[in-house]
Amino acid sequence: METTVAQPAHARLVAAGDHEVPVPATLRYTADDPLAVYLDFPAEAALHGEEVTWIFARSLLDEGLGAPAGQGDVRIWPYGRTGTVLELHSPHGMALLLFPAPELRCFLRRTYEVVAGGAEDVTRVVERGLSALFGGV
Repeated sequence: METTVAQPAHARLVAAGDHEVPVPATLRYTADDPLAVYLDFPAEAALHGEEVTWIFARSLLDEGLGAPAGQGDVRIWPYGRTGTVLELHSPHGMALLLFPAPELRCFLRRTYEVVAGGAEDVTRVVERGLSALFGGV
């Protein structure tokens, strides 16, 4: 069974004057980190010329496809009938990205085929996080 899902995403950065600029991105999900979704941007699409990965809850993406969701660094909401906006905040600024909602739904559906909602092994995630936090102490 597939344990990782990777899918190109057709993001469009909303710039000044509602101008939209295509931005290459990849959505990733792995059974090893079943609560998270990764959004990867290649170096040529990043502000400082280095690859950038945003990590946020799979449940946030799921919720944001139907209604405004999120607080803090990542916010997601529907845009019209076929779009979804991801608002990303960092110390360097804020970016609004527009994605085709059907593309995000397809990705999300594929993640639930890997690990069903509610079947995530949270114990492994917590153990890995604690190990990283305490450095094996």
